[in-house]
Amino acid sequence: MKELSNNGFNSVLMHFRGCAILENLHPRSYHSGETGDALEFIKSIHKEFPKSKLYGVGYSLGANMLLKLLGEEKEKSLLSKVVAVSPPMQLDICASAMDKGFAKYYQYRLLGDLKYFLYKKYDKHDMQTLLDFKRSDIKKLNSIYKYDDTYTAPIHGFKSAAEYYEKCSSKQFLKDIRTPALIIHSKDDPFMTPEVIPNKEDLSEQVTLYITNKGGHVGFVEGNFFKPVYWLEKKIVEFLKT
Repeated sequence: MKELSNNGFNSVLMHFRGCAILENLHPRSYHSGETGDALEFIKSIHKEFPKSKLYGVGYSLGANMLLKLLGEEKEKSLLSKVVAVSPPMQLDICASAMDKGFAKYYQYRLLGDLKYFLYKKYDKHDMQTLLDFKRSDIKKLNSIYKYDDTYTAPIHGFKSAAEYYEKCSSKQFLKDIRTPALIIHSKDDPFMTPEVIPNKEDLSEQVTLYITNKGGHVGFVEGNFFKPVYWLEKKIVEFLKT
């Protein structure tokens, strides 16, 4: 946002439900394919600033959601350009990758937060009836897949994690995108494998795929520890300005 401001852009941030200071008071939460809130958010900004061009930048889960939204909206999109950074474009592959090797450490940390919020849901709602799952068994959710299969999928109307992953992975929506979009992805992203990288036939003419060898997950920092160069932010602004 600082880099955008330095280049003449005003910016505003949308948090997913429950990801900001305010607690989400409903049993449901958010997920990788929940485009409804983002669409409402974009429409409200367009209504307030009808003469301004709108751009979108999404990171990780938000990047997957944003690409899916563009594919759903097609020519109706209110956004002029979009950048998607490290989107998990095939959710099933990403869930599997996070349960292997060093990525399991990230999974462990992420699950700690997710299970904390799920405990809070149980404190305020009859989640056992909604999910057919006991509060005492939350501690047994030791993978992203199990968490999604137990909570994310059923609370949002999916039969299983497999159905959720199938319907919400953005890769299948890329060919329908009619808005100029830049996808920035690194081959060494610990949350994914090279399988998630789309082929040319998966992309519409409006989608540009920028692949790097290094960059991790939403990293992309050059230079060294003492003099880092934040390449990603400059790349995003460059695309939006051209």
